[in-house]
Amino acid sequence: MALSHIASSSSRSKNLLKPIAAVLSCTPSLRRPISTSSDSTTLTIETSVPFTAHNCEAPSRSVETTPKELLSFFHDMALMRRMEIAADSLYKAKLIRGFCHLYDGQEAVAVGMEAAITKKDSIITAYRDHCTFIGRGGTLLEVFSELMGRQDGCSRGKGGSMHFYKKESGFYGGHGIVGAQIPLGCGLAFAQKYKKDETVTFALYGDGAANQGQLFEALNIAALWDLPAILVCENNHYGMGTAEWRAAKSPAYYKRGDYVPGLKVDGMDVLAVKQVCKFAKEHALKNGPLILEMDTYRYHGHSMSDPGSTYRTRDEISGVRQERDPIERVRKLILAHDLATEKELKDTEKELRKEVDEAIAKAKESPMPDPSELFTNIYVKGLGAESFGADRKEVRVVLP
Repeated sequence: MALSHIASSSSRSKNLLKPIAAVLSCTPSLRRPISTSSDSTTLTIETSVPFTAHNCEAPSRSVETTPKELLSFFHDMALMRRMEIAADSLYKAKLIRGFCHLYDGQEAVAVGMEAAITKKDSIITAYRDHCTFIGRGGTLLEVFSELMGRQDGCSRGKGGSMHFYKKESGFYGGHGIVGAQIPLGCGLAFAQKYKKDETVTFALYGDGAANQGQLFEALNIAALWDLPAILVCENNHYGMGTAEWRAAKSPAYYKRGDYVPGLKVDGMDVLAVKQVCKFAKEHALKNGPLILEMDTYRYHGHSMSDPGSTYRTRDEISGVRQERDPIERVRKLILAHDLATEKELKDTEKELRKEVDEAIAKAKESPMPDPSELFTNIYVKGLGAESFGADRKEVRVVLP
């Protein structure tokens, strides 16, 4: 029995690696230099692998894009990658404390999803939330300040790595309790349907959270009420240090909804993510909830306390980097269509490195929150407080 599991584990590792050459399968297009990156010339590119559907029709593999969009994909994913690598260094220097879960390798999910929706749509996710926050319009200064517990952070330095938030852009957080964001996301979708504003909610969770009972409870009520909720399983194949095949009898997460349609997509292909998220939004507005399984991969461990190499081989990690890296895929597309030169792309990466370094320097200058900030956003204002205890020195809020 053990030998059969080892063999199946080996085959699954091989399945993580798919040829990057497939990304370059596309229709002929005009050659455009980077100077015309604002050009709206339409390029039609085929996704790396087909979509796999459950109880629905799969969207077309032919994705329409533009030179401007491809260059923006490269810029945004490279920025996220550099930001997460810098966070790694800050954590090791003990400038970031507590929990810290990095997203490098999974950037195509955040960027592709954002390309298919608007800021009026809502996103809620787990604790691997830095890049989703940037995608929703957050700034590097807010990111690094929050990570270092500084006043200029998006949660005023109180939330840390796991609790980024940007309500005005429809980002309802990073959440630290496994799976807890899923029913909250369905609640957001209920509000959207109630208000009839034609928007949807994407509730993201990992393969480790896919076995949570609250997922199925929330999905049941979402399906009963035809809520515009899209449940997105970011399957990076390891829940903490446990491989998916050891934790799930059925790791086909897109089928987990049974009576709810589902789609599996290559989450390392930003154009495929864009295409499936556009399809999912249209479906959810007309028919109710949908499950998306993003087949992706994290390069770091589960968190900064996890080296990430005790339960998987270094060859597996380097193999995914070489064959499926989302940034390299877009780089190859840009070069294949003469949208920029290799030097211009490297110059862009140098500028992004400088931008990240400047943001870190500013974040270090940001003051620590005032001690009084600990008591804000906890109790409703105006309710007062009462003293209690033997010495009457303990204080508690007066509830209405």
